[in-house]
Amino acid sequence: MAMAFPILTATVFTPVVGMVVVLLLPERWVTGIRAVGVAFTAVAMGFSAWALAVFDPGITGAMQLEELHRWIPSVNVFYHLGIDGLSIPLFILTTLLSFLAAIASFSIKERVKEYYALYLLLVAGMLGVFVSLDLFLFYVFWEVMLVPMYFLIGMWGGERREYAAIKFFLYTLLGSVIMLLGILALYFTAQPHTFDMLELMRQQGTFLRTFQIVVFLAFFVGFAIKVPVFPFHTWLPDAHVEAPTAISVLLAGVLLKMGGYGLLRVSFPILPQGAHWFAWPLAILGVINIVYGSLVAMAQKDLKKLIAYSSVGHMGFVLLGAAAMTPTGLNGAVMQMFCHGIITGALFLLVGVLYDRAHVRDIDAFSGLAVRVPVYVGIMSFTMFASLGLPGLAGFVAEFLSLAGAFPVFPVLVIISGAGIVITAAYFLWTIRRMFLGKLMPRWENLPDINFRELVTVVPLMILMVLIGVYPSVLIKLMNPALTELSRVMMALK
Repeated sequence: MAMAFPILTATVFTPVVGMVVVLLLPERWVTGIRAVGVAFTAVAMGFSAWALAVFDPGITGAMQLEELHRWIPSVNVFYHLGIDGLSIPLFILTTLLSFLAAIASFSIKERVKEYYALYLLLVAGMLGVFVSLDLFLFYVFWEVMLVPMYFLIGMWGGERREYAAIKFFLYTLLGSVIMLLGILALYFTAQPHTFDMLELMRQQGTFLRTFQIVVFLAFFVGFAIKVPVFPFHTWLPDAHVEAPTAISVLLAGVLLKMGGYGLLRVSFPILPQGAHWFAWPLAILGVINIVYGSLVAMAQKDLKKLIAYSSVGHMGFVLLGAAAMTPTGLNGAVMQMFCHGIITGALFLLVGVLYDRAHVRDIDAFSGLAVRVPVYVGIMSFTMFASLGLPGLAGFVAEFLSLAGAFPVFPVLVIISGAGIVITAAYFLWTIRRMFLGKLMPRWENLPDINFRELVTVVPLMILMVLIGVYPSVLIKLMNPALTELSRVMMALK
């Protein structure tokens, strides 16, 4: 469905306009720069809400709000945008978290102008990935994210920020280069040569099985680093620990989803025989992520690193659900990506609240905080319960759908992954006991509770956790038609 007003372009490039405005403002206008950053992310969120309002989930097998223009005609490169039930939840999630993290970025005190300029460029890159329907354009947006993220970690991060930024950059660049080889292989094999994803999906039947397996592997390396899949995950804890709070939110909430999204948007529909060949390895890696991530998280003393490793575990459910290729499994995978974004985004915001006051993140450094900061403790405990999968909250629905969808295909692996759920519950409950219960340490007797601005950043995410936990159909209705169609295509080729 085409539309006269380019809603998707407006959403993607509004942050770029904001970046230009920020660069034109004097360095000393700190309040004005922050206001511009928040205002332009709010406008982008408004445009994405408009896209959601006109999106028709009943339309299956077709993109909506498409925009198609020639870009580089000599090599068949198009400026092609569109959205469907797979991309719209992640598109909305990106604008929401970008807006909230822009507010959380008020804690940045140095080089505010450069920070917000890079931040807005990062947001534009992330949004572009989720609506690109041309592989060349997809790759451009994928790479656009890399540079601002490198500087945001390297300049505003913690003590080991340079090490973490370089590690993140090299890992991601390696994956991108290998993925680029896969894109070129597809381009030169397709007849006529094209980067258009929809045309490549139509031609998938002409690609040899061996070719699909090799190219699938190339894309998988690029996407696996972003997810992150074991053993490509080692950049994640360093990046999360060293990044400033708002950037940790976007790392966990959005960037990790790009790997899972790439698998479902590019690898599965364009290379279905490769996907079937890799189904078991994907599922096994998913279970390793779940169990290994949970065990390592339990051993952490740094609260931020604990949440980072919990992300490794939670993203395993995405792999497991996707590898099953059933409608329920695919719904569970995308649901897990969305729910992990809102839950872990909130957890990192709350860690930032505590760190801004205490300047430590060591779990053993706290005790009895429930007496001193009850509102903060209540919200943090609520979010941890959502993350460990308490029924009635978003995390439970996502994990349940992933496991229910995977069980008919990988029953033994689903049973093993249950250990990860138990371990996750154990380390979150243990953390609550150590930090919030018991006797209050004298050094925290004057610790102030969460303030209004900080509440503004987490309360919308809490509302979504309850809404999706109680009424998951609000999200499933958006995703199910597109993901059922993807499952039908995949199963037909099995």
